[in-house]
Amino acid sequence: MEIFSESYGSLVFSDHVMKQRLPEAVYKSLHATLRRGAPLDAEIAAEVAAAMKDWAIEHGATHYTHWFQPLTGSTSEKHDSFIEPAKDGRAILEFSAKALIRGEPDASSFPSGGLRATCEARGYTAWDPTSYAFIKDEVLCIPTAFCSYSGEALDKKTPLLRSMATLNRQALRILKLFGRDDIKQVQATVGAEQEYFLVDRALYEQRKDLAFCGRTLFGAMPPKGQEMDDHYFGVIKPRVLAFMKELDAELWKLGVPAKTRHNEGAPAQHELAPLFTTANIAMDANQLTMEMMKKIAHRQGLECLLHEKPFKGVNGSGKHNNWSLSVYKGDNLLNPGKNPHENLQFLLFLTAVLHAVDEYQDLLRISVASAGNDHRLGAHEAPPAIISVFMGDELSSVIDALCTDSEYHRPGKIKLELGVDTLPPFSKDNTDRNRTSPMAFTGNKFEFRMPGANMSLSDANVVLNTAVAEILRRYADELETAGAENFSAAAGALVRRELRAHRRIVFDGNGYTDEWKAEAARRGLLDLPSTPDALPYYLHPKNIALFESHGIFTKAEISARYEVCMEQYAKTLHIEALTMLDMVRKQILPAVWSFSAKLAESLTAKRRLNLGLATRAEEDTLRRCCQLSDTLAAAADALESLIPDSSACTSENAALIYRDKVLPCMDAVREAADALEGLCAESDWPFPNYTQLLFGVN
Repeated sequence: MEIFSESYGSLVFSDHVMKQRLPEAVYKSLHATLRRGAPLDAEIAAEVAAAMKDWAIEHGATHYTHWFQPLTGSTSEKHDSFIEPAKDGRAILEFSAKALIRGEPDASSFPSGGLRATCEARGYTAWDPTSYAFIKDEVLCIPTAFCSYSGEALDKKTPLLRSMATLNRQALRILKLFGRDDIKQVQATVGAEQEYFLVDRALYEQRKDLAFCGRTLFGAMPPKGQEMDDHYFGVIKPRVLAFMKELDAELWKLGVPAKTRHNEGAPAQHELAPLFTTANIAMDANQLTMEMMKKIAHRQGLECLLHEKPFKGVNGSGKHNNWSLSVYKGDNLLNPGKNPHENLQFLLFLTAVLHAVDEYQDLLRISVASAGNDHRLGAHEAPPAIISVFMGDELSSVIDALCTDSEYHRPGKIKLELGVDTLPPFSKDNTDRNRTSPMAFTGNKFEFRMPGANMSLSDANVVLNTAVAEILRRYADELETAGAENFSAAAGALVRRELRAHRRIVFDGNGYTDEWKAEAARRGLLDLPSTPDALPYYLHPKNIALFESHGIFTKAEISARYEVCMEQYAKTLHIEALTMLDMVRKQILPAVWSFSAKLAESLTAKRRLNLGLATRAEEDTLRRCCQLSDTLAAAADALESLIPDSSACTSENAALIYRDKVLPCMDAVREAADALEGLCAESDWPFPNYTQLLFGVN
């Protein structure tokens, strides 16, 4: 335990390290920025840079980088050494305040949605002092925001920081009305559960679809999948456990509070869950987690798959965004307490969240929209595309009582007696868990289950933070006019009114049923099954007004993100379609023809020798192989004819072509290919199958 405590955060320029290494006045100034959102004092940057450099060099760093999160959804870095030439021909180690505060990557080489032309290359990265610097691969990584030469946000971090600031302002207004003037900061906190698959790397390298697309485009189901429910929480296999141990150790050094590890529902699927932290740091930590998963898997002879649906027929991988509101070093504002029906502060914040989710359900759907996640949503424990909120028995009863002005009867704690004297009785929770709910209240937080495993969670949290801030702003505007003596009555009336208006978003049942789809339609909830269905809502005047009024995005930044998302959807399916054609024509069809030739040769030999042997099975197999190979070839030709020239149409038109024409044709290609896999000898099939991939790591 002593070794663990010493290594935890050892590669982070943390608050503890800064307190030790910075002059007291500098530390206090920086700490005010970190913890209270105070403006950064640029004059302290030189001393921070010097201390950061000395600390990094002591820990083996030779270079530094501005670590940022462009609109690709991943991270980017450009390494510069600390070495500066001296006049006497030697070298000195330097790291200036300017180098800490500002960097200059090529802004036109990242997705910008038209904000930057190819000829307009200049962009800037700016130090984010609210997120700790860290050392990775002997490089000092400085978390930064990324913007264009004209100041538009070109990254995921900048809007997240903006949304956290506006949420803080509006939440403080509400708390002030409750007489809580002592509170100086409210933070959005997040715990990001990360699901992933592990496969043998040698097998992975034999599959072009995994290498190019991150998911299998072909694959017949093995005799056993996840039907027996024996993988979930099962004994962790030795190679997987070795991976998990190394991952934990590396993440702990980087200050990532990895807490829980276990097998997930599908074969070869696993999960890591961290402790909660502020949303900004949680986003950085999750990006680091995904990077370290990939890197450590390679060291262990494995490949980590983070695609939302790498295998058809079994669970996909999500990234559950556990979101809450907390006072800095204080209360969780979404904690119901012992008597939630009497807790007006809790009810007001709860109502604001329900109101925000209902009014901005379109933006929440957009925040998780991608070609990969479209495959995942709606089955195998992934929530449907229709947004709803699960509240559980107790809080649903509270909401019903408030909406109907009826008396609330609080259920007592129910003791579970297990019928064995040696097992202690215990109280069960008043809320169950609902795996089909897109957003579930789970005690003192909301679990947003829709994000896919490969996504940056910044998009979802920008929407949550901003939408809730907007509703809190409206509530504060109304309640501030009520006067202190009438505040409780006015707040209670507001809660009842808004719960009645937005209780349609609350649904505690099975989100997979046709009955719920029909009921959701009657309630007026949006059903946006695909990314091209959802993305146009980005440009709705209501949503533009939301982001502009809180300074999260300009209209140009919103339009740019719409273009980037549409383009990424079309490009993803374009790559998948081309990969599918390549595998069909260069691998699958030649393998089937070779197998068919062997069958034909065997049949000819038997007939030539006049052995009188029955050949019906071989004849039938050969006939079906020939028929299916013709079907497959025709489907591949049809697919090729449908792939649009991306330069000849807009991103929106291309996305619609891929959704409406290309995807159905890809399904037809896969159906024929998977049927052929079931006929061919395993030794003749040109790449590893699902049995080998899903059950190949021991």
